[in-house]
Amino acid sequence: MKRAAFLLGLFALLTVQASAQQSPANYETALGARTNPWIIGFTIKHFIKGPHAIEGLAFTNYDKRANATFTGLYEYHWNVFGQREWVMYAGGGAHVGFYDKRDFDHDRWADDGFDDGTYFTAGLDGIIGVEYTFKNIPLNLSADLKPYVNFTGGHNFFGEQIGGFSVRYTFK
Repeated sequence: MKRAAFLLGLFALLTVQASAQQSPANYETALGARTNPWIIGFTIKHFIKGPHAIEGLAFTNYDKRANATFTGLYEYHWNVFGQREWVMYAGGGAHVGFYDKRDFDHDRWADDGFDDGTYFTAGLDGIIGVEYTFKNIPLNLSADLKPYVNFTGGHNFFGEQIGGFSVRYTFK
């Protein structure tokens, strides 16, 4: 009897552990595009274990494409609306960017007494969003808010990069 109870308890523990390892989204990796009215770029998201994912972003502005920003994010995901297709996520990370002083943010930083060249910025990012992954086709749609703070350069919290919409191809 003790042996049967032990085996049943071990089976229950392994079952709970296996379900805890499962991603709340129904894909492992997704690759696609991120956009808003001012920027366009690429996004790749990969679930590393259970609800934990990492996301990489690389983007530039629409009109002159004279800047580039690279962002790495950690995200925690959970299901919402009682369906596996709908997932919310939140997390944070860091970014680095290279900007033309005469192109970014309507020349606000151009009159700093220095030359007209390119400047570097680095900072921290937060993210919160919602995504929907289709059941029968490998497509994922997401919308998010991504406030940030720069340690150098322009010190914005809510600039061109604040929100975004992503369309991704999913790999299971």
